[in-house]
Amino acid sequence: MGDNARTLPCPDSKPAMYRLLAALLYPSPRPLFFLLVLLCVGELCFGVFYLQEVKGLQPCPMCIMQRCALIGVGLVALIGALHNRGAKIYGALVALIALAGGGVAVRQSWLQLNPPEFAECGPGFGYLMDSLPFTEWLPKLFHGAGDCSAVEWTFLGLSIANWGLVTFTGIVIATLWTLLRNK
Repeated sequence: MGDNARTLPCPDSKPAMYRLLAALLYPSPRPLFFLLVLLCVGELCFGVFYLQEVKGLQPCPMCIMQRCALIGVGLVALIGALHNRGAKIYGALVALIALAGGGVAVRQSWLQLNPPEFAECGPGFGYLMDSLPFTEWLPKLFHGAGDCSAVEWTFLGLSIANWGLVTFTGIVIATLWTLLRNK
């Protein structure tokens, strides 16, 4: 016991600023997972309750796919935070789901910057799911209907798809930063 007492510092022996700096440089995955859950829930509530219900905007298929990615990130982060083991696995899953959501956001942002010459109003998400098998409707979501190229709302000059890309990029960076710093 005497040897361990000399080699292991007492947590109270470090100044508060040192502990804060260590927490920023070597963050724990668990608080990050809880923060991601809050971010996803907040962004979903904003999208559903404000943009859809108050502003009257209807989500396009690509917006729905980004919402699904946010739900996936939030669920995996919640499980990772509650399980408190296997942070690297949960973090990798969060990063992969966020990359998929970011890919959809990139495609939608590209469609908004380069709208098709003849915008065709494609079928809605519900119609695709009801009338086509999974192997046919999933690829159609990524082609983007005419409404996916419309910019109906902006904040600070960025469209909803651009903000989705910012969010997913931030999630990937924060997750990878946390996991790589805690080897």
